[in-house]
Amino acid sequence: MKTYNWAILGCGKIAGKFAAELKGLPNAHLYAAASRNLENAQDFANKFMFEKAYGSYLEMVNDPKVDIVYVATPHNFHKEHTILCLNHKKAVLCEKAFAINSKEVSQMIAASKNNNTFLMEAFWVLFRPKYLKVKEIIAQHSLGKLKFVKSDFMFNGEYNPKNRLYNIDLGGGSLLDIGIYSIFTALMFLGTPNEIKTMPHFSATGSEESISMLFGYKNGATAVLTSSFDAAYKNESELCFEHGIIKYERFSKEPILLIKNGKTQEIPFENGPNLGYQFEAIHVMECLNKNLKESPILPFSLSMELMNILDKVRKDAGIVFPNHD
Repeated sequence: MKTYNWAILGCGKIAGKFAAELKGLPNAHLYAAASRNLENAQDFANKFMFEKAYGSYLEMVNDPKVDIVYVATPHNFHKEHTILCLNHKKAVLCEKAFAINSKEVSQMIAASKNNNTFLMEAFWVLFRPKYLKVKEIIAQHSLGKLKFVKSDFMFNGEYNPKNRLYNIDLGGGSLLDIGIYSIFTALMFLGTPNEIKTMPHFSATGSEESISMLFGYKNGATAVLTSSFDAAYKNESELCFEHGIIKYERFSKEPILLIKNGKTQEIPFENGPNLGYQFEAIHVMECLNKNLKESPILPFSLSMELMNILDKVRKDAGIVFPNHD
């Protein structure tokens, strides 16, 4: 089994969650942590037992021993940092949202192809056992056609204008941070919508604090999607078919609920020992073992389609990122 040297670019909260689970993989070596501040990189490296710490991203990508870089900086930096890594022939797993808009995603994909180097968006739910179990239930074709999707991601967070979630310059707002999960659910189960209507609410900083979205499809199906930083609610999805309902919380260990003929059945699944970040890392290394430059499960076309929908949602809602749009 080949072992890969992983580097973390951006030592924030999500990077810590990822590193904690990466540590348990036998073919993943926690090699380098990089931050714009050497002290932050050293603290992160010490906490998660990385071999090296770098106080600049350029230093890290110039290290010939780095095989794969996990990009975990704010949304507005994803394009810049991903292309930096690709230009130095480092395979990249870049956090979602992949970038700020589809133009930037196109540039990232072009850099991957020009450098003949692997790139994938870190949309971890696609690889988690609960999502795979939901797909398995649907594939049994016992529920008929999917007619309605309701998907929410909300939490009641403290308003802080200095926090990246409220900073427009950092790609702040609930849409790119958590609304993307609800949109992804609709995309994967219903496809690309033909019509999009939105109702956003903006915070005092001008960032979008919450948004409700209605997707319409030519076959008559609809999706109602919501994300919010100022409402306490479950992170839940509901798939309503002709002959039944699948209901599940996206990240919890609670069983999937299958409601059919007035009866509710709990469907268990193998969750694994952690939150589930390790599954996307396993897939990246499997792709590299096969010398692939693009994931067959999360190809460039899927990331591009997701970003195209996000662009349309932002246009309808009037969400603008001045330094990117």
